[in-house]
Amino acid sequence: MPPANPPRPGSAPSTEANPSRAQIIGTGLIGGSIGTALRRLGWWVTGFDLDEHRSARAVELGATDASGVDLDATIVVVATPAGTVADVANQALGRHPSAVVTDVAGVKGPVVERVADARFVGGHPMAGSEQEGVEGADAEMFQGATWVLTPQPHTDPVAFATVRSLVGQLGANVVELPASRHDDLVALVSHVPHLTAATLMNLAADTATEHATLLRLAAGGFRDMTRIAAGEASIWPDVCAENRDGILEVLDRLLDSLARMRNVVAGGDRDALLEVLERARQARVNLPAGVPSADAAVEVRVPVADRPGVVAGVTTLLGEMGINIYDLEIAHSAEGDRGVLVLVVDGTDAERVRVALHEHDYRCSIRPLGP
Repeated sequence: MPPANPPRPGSAPSTEANPSRAQIIGTGLIGGSIGTALRRLGWWVTGFDLDEHRSARAVELGATDASGVDLDATIVVVATPAGTVADVANQALGRHPSAVVTDVAGVKGPVVERVADARFVGGHPMAGSEQEGVEGADAEMFQGATWVLTPQPHTDPVAFATVRSLVGQLGANVVELPASRHDDLVALVSHVPHLTAATLMNLAADTATEHATLLRLAAGGFRDMTRIAAGEASIWPDVCAENRDGILEVLDRLLDSLARMRNVVAGGDRDALLEVLERARQARVNLPAGVPSADAAVEVRVPVADRPGVVAGVTTLLGEMGINIYDLEIAHSAEGDRGVLVLVVDGTDAERVRVALHEHDYRCSIRPLGP
């Protein structure tokens, strides 16, 4: 958190060409990405971090304009570990008496309970990457992402509108939720999946010490499921401490579900297994992907050679035709040099996609996503 006697504020003047000023506290991956995106939009961004090397590095990489504390900032973004956010936010509200303050922590309940100021708007961008630190900052990180805001009854409507506008400028879609509801939901869709991926990855790593070829055999499904285990580890102790109850509830439900799955497999109940897997498949393919509804979309599966440039070739082809790809996955084969490119497009474009791919020697299958 910033010290009692902060560094000298940034000195860049507010000008007609540079009217908006933001203070980022915590210049890691998310803070750096927000700073990079805001600078691209013409904001003057000042970054502060307890690690002076990291704040200096943010300037070097273009994530911020200057290091220190800008007392003229109109908005302050707290991007520190979840356990420190409330204290840092309260300090920022005191230091910036006219600024709006928001945060990006993955847990909201404990934060909003401890920050009662009307100028504070709790937030959580549902975005990230396997990169670590400001070196992984990406101005495009929030494009199309969901960004949860958790206004309280006492939240100043102008402050909320300011943060909502900022989020929109970053390309994200706002979802408003009560803080406690947010924490329950992210325990299921974010926190427990990360812990599960880490557990599975460690299980494989332990086995690999005895069977050196194991990880070489890891197919696309394993790599996809454990991808998030490569994310920065340092944020998770705070997240688990701040959302302990929600995470434990979901872990208990997961353990119960795995026990039921074990019983199905142990009993050789083919019909029950198919029912569980088909229900999961239907839920997975119908995850929102920017398509108005599942009935309006189709899934295009294209067998491709597993080599550089293939994905770009297909996506560029469809892009030049004006075909919008709403979602994209790559299913790598565990054997050989083949894979399957899975695209989701509007159903009205299905025939055009089929013809274009055929003309470029791609075979494909197309099926509706709806029931």
